[in-house]
This record gives sequence, C-alpha cells and structure tokens, in this order.
Amino acid sequence: MLHTPVSPTSLPLAPAASATLAEWLAYCEQIHPITIDMGLERVRVVAERLGLVGGMGCPVITVAGTNGKGSTCAMLASVYGAAGYRTGVYSSPHLVKFEERCRIQGESVDPNLLVANFSMVESARCQKDSNNSPAISLTYFEFTTLAILLTLSQAKLDVVVLEVGLGGRLDAVNVVDPDCAVITSIDLDHMALLGNTREAIGWEKAGIMRSGRPVVVSDPLPPQSVLDHAHQLGTDLWRLSVDFSFGGDQQQWGWATSADRGLRRLSGLAYPALRGANQLLNASGVLAVIEAMRSSLPVTAQAVRVGLSVVELPGRFQIVPGQPTLVLDVAHNPHSVAALTANLDAMGYYPTTHAVFGAMSDKDLQPMLSRIAPLVDRWYFTDLPTPRASRAADLEAQWAGLTGRKGAVAGLFDTPMAALDAAVAQADPTDRIVVFGSFFTVGGVLLNGTPRLSAKHLSS
Repeated sequence: MLHTPVSPTSLPLAPAASATLAEWLAYCEQIHPITIDMGLERVRVVAERLGLVGGMGCPVITVAGTNGKGSTCAMLASVYGAAGYRTGVYSSPHLVKFEERCRIQGESVDPNLLVANFSMVESARCQKDSNNSPAISLTYFEFTTLAILLTLSQAKLDVVVLEVGLGGRLDAVNVVDPDCAVITSIDLDHMALLGNTREAIGWEKAGIMRSGRPVVVSDPLPPQSVLDHAHQLGTDLWRLSVDFSFGGDQQQWGWATSADRGLRRLSGLAYPALRGANQLLNASGVLAVIEAMRSSLPVTAQAVRVGLSVVELPGRFQIVPGQPTLVLDVAHNPHSVAALTANLDAMGYYPTTHAVFGAMSDKDLQPMLSRIAPLVDRWYFTDLPTPRASRAADLEAQWAGLTGRKGAVAGLFDTPMAALDAAVAQADPTDRIVVFGSFFTVGGVLLNGTPRLSAKHLSS
C-alpha cells in the first residue's frame, strides 16, 4: 500500500520544544495525505526557505540506481575518509534507528541535532508568504530529508554523499544540485511509480544529472534513455567499458580508465570489504567518481586501498560467523535477489539452508522466490511492522505455487526475530540461515545488535 489517507481535520499539533526524535517522526507520518507523493514543487519551496537549494557548502555526490546505491555511498565515504576528508552521508531507509540515515565521519548523527533541525523545517514549511498561503504539506520522506540535509550543511564537511530514495528526477534529494551524479544499476522496481520498462525507469534516474558536470554510469548495459539524457545535457559522461573498466582474479583486481581518459591505472587492489561479486561493479563506479572529482577532491592510491579495505555497511551480503552461519541481505527485488542467489551458491556446501523472508506487497514476488527457491530447504515467512508489507500467509501462498527444492517446508511468524529464533531452533551447527527481503526484515533481527548464533550440537 503506497497511499495512507490523512483527514485534513485530524492534523496533529506540532511537537513541543522538548519533543524527542520519535515524537517528531510520528508527527511527520501524519501531516501529508499520502505516503509517497512524487514531485519537487513543495519540497523545493521549503528547501529555498532553509537555504539548501544553493548547495551544501562543499562538493555533493548524488547516487541513484535500483541496486548498489547504499554500497556505493559507503565506499565513497570510506575512501574519502581515508584520504583525510570530513565526510557526510545521507542514505535510506535505515535498519534499526532513524539516525543511521545521517552519518558524519562514519558515525550516526546525534539525535539531538536532528531534533533541532526538524523544528527548523517545521518553521520553514509554516512560514507565511505575501499571499498568506497555508503551510506547505510535506511527506515523511520529504520532511526528514530536509532535516538531514540541513544537519549535513551545518557540519562543516568536505564532501557530502546523497543516496536517492526513489527514482531520481522527482526525489526530494534532487533539490540539491550535485557536483557529480552516479547511476549504479537500472532494473524493474517500483514500477507503479517509475514506469514498467528499463527505459522509463532509466529516464527517471537520469534526472539527477546536471549540465556540464560529471556523471558516472556503472550499469554494464544502461538504457538508451540514460545515455541520451546525458548527451542532451552536455554532461561529462563516464561509462563502464567505455571510459573505465575493471578486471580481476581470485586474489586481486585492477581498474583503469580508457586512453581517452588518460590511461590511469590502479592494480593489485584487494577486494572490497563488502562481500558479493556485484561489489566489484560498485567499487569500479566509485573509482570513476574519484577520478572524475580529482581536481576538487584529490585522493591517493593508498587512500583508495585503505578505504575499500575497511568499508562497512550492514545488511549487504553480510556474513555473520557462528553456528549456524548467518547471512543478512536487504535484497528486495528480482535483480538483487538474483545477486544474493549467486553469492549464496558460491559459498560452498551447507547441509540445510534456512530462509527468513518478509517483503513489501508492491514487490514482484514470483521472480524473487523462483530464483532463490532451489537453494532453500526451510522457509520462515514473517509479517513486518508496516502496512505496506505482505502478510506472512500471503508470502507462503505465493511460494506454495512454485517449483522449488524438493521436500522444502515453511512456517509463519509474527516478527523477523521470532522467525529467526525458530530457524535457530531447527538448524544444525553446520547449516546456514539467510535473512532477506526487506530492510524491515533484516532490521528486525538487528534490534538488539548483530546476532551471534549458537545452534544445538549434532547428536553423537
């Protein structure tokens, strides 16, 4: 469900000066008639009142794409941080705590800083103009985005990395003009809002580009709409396999620009700390951004090596050692589940694979489940704490119609943690448990920190 009606007569009072972050977030959920309202007209007016449209006081890199956005943002911040720059990142959604969405120098921001800026956004949206117009209505995402952008603009940063929430052209993040735009991958997701073809979705994501500024496209086969838009704007287009490339073996990898870009090379690189074969693709795009921004943000080869080796981002093919092994992945569309399946298949032999799965109701579930089902022996379908989610029973019904692993069984659970507890109770120490399908699913098992599993011992 994308739309949550709110009665105009039931609008709440703004939180008091002593309000907590939780109270502000609850308020933001109630002040706009629908949850997702694509467009920049309303949010731009408030951004102008806050002084955000002119920029963030430092170079800005905006990242869009169907998958790989979060990893790309984390790698960029890690490399620039290793180079000595003061970094800020806005990413969404969060896994456990809202303040994870705003990271300064790699750490989640102090909630008290956010609270002060929520109050400033409220004042700006309620500001009367010469026509005595009513307060400007903002969605939860628009309101919180402005508060985080304001927080980052105050932090005296050297570089800001912004992750697009949905699409690109009409996303609230796009009120800020980036110095460099990145498009990681383009696949079918959020089709009701962005279009039902890669060309249509690509055009929406291309909306983050700006004339005369660098654009890095790391999708191996980008839609023509992306390339056409880049050429129409006169951007400095950096395209995978045209302007830069990468390659590697089991031990190391290398990256290089084309002859037209000056044949700059980085060789003998260790693999990024983020796991999964698709992370080389993301890292390759990151290095293209580093090169494209070299004149304003120079970075040494050593900083690249260090930054990629220490980068952290929970929930992206995150393997937690234990008995059994735990894999956490926010794969939530067919493209990302295909990558998760390939990564699981490359892990080696496990007697039994248990899967904890919860997903939003607007997802294309059949191809997601079909792709990974041959690897899963036991399913633990879970409800999620949002009205947008599919019920566990509906997920099981979708799965029951598939041809999956012979003898596979399933159960239903109220929460991701209850599903995980059931999986641990069923698992042997040499098995693996995969938690995937949504940020809510992975976040639900991280509420008390990263689980360290200890299953029952094999009987002698």
